[in-house]
Amino acid sequence: MTKQIDYYLSLISPFSYLGSTRLEEIARKHRAEVRVLPVNYGVIFPKTGGLPVAKRAPERQAYRFVELERWRDYLDMPLNLKPKFFPAPEQLAACLVIAAGKTGGDPLRLAHAILRAVWAEERDIADNGTLQAIARETGHHDLNLMAAALDPDTRTAYEAQTEEALSRGVFGAPTYVVDGELFWGQDRLDFVDRALKS
Repeated sequence: MTKQIDYYLSLISPFSYLGSTRLEEIARKHRAEVRVLPVNYGVIFPKTGGLPVAKRAPERQAYRFVELERWRDYLDMPLNLKPKFFPAPEQLAACLVIAAGKTGGDPLRLAHAILRAVWAEERDIADNGTLQAIARETGHHDLNLMAAALDPDTRTAYEAQTEEALSRGVFGAPTYVVDGELFWGQDRLDFVDRALKS
């Protein structure tokens, strides 16, 4: 029986970005399927006690930079601490990833490319042209994928995934779920790896 990882993420989360390629490696090692589930943390945060970065206490904002720098250096990944296009509206990007899953594309590869665009490449993921270019770069037909992303059913799926996340206790990004157990944060990926071994 194929193992499954439910991957709830924000496409503007630096911690989703930092964990993205490692998640793919872990899934490949265990031959696990990754259900890529972009969700709306603008809906989730108010219901679970979270705050967007700009509304957090100065001490929390400062420590966030410390952690990002530590993980960037530890993982040896390119990461701009203050990217030009952050925060950016991510709904269209989220719908593009959902559309990739619905149309036989590669939503995990696309999600990582979108995250990398924000955190390493100074690209605006709220821009249609940028998203179409990322779709092409990841082997998708950009116009077909964009049309699927703009379909009202895809927006409905995005909202349904957000409600599903809330019903499962998701409150932060990224969150991984294996056999009903939640693992919050890319720094919990070792535990995801262990859970898939059992």
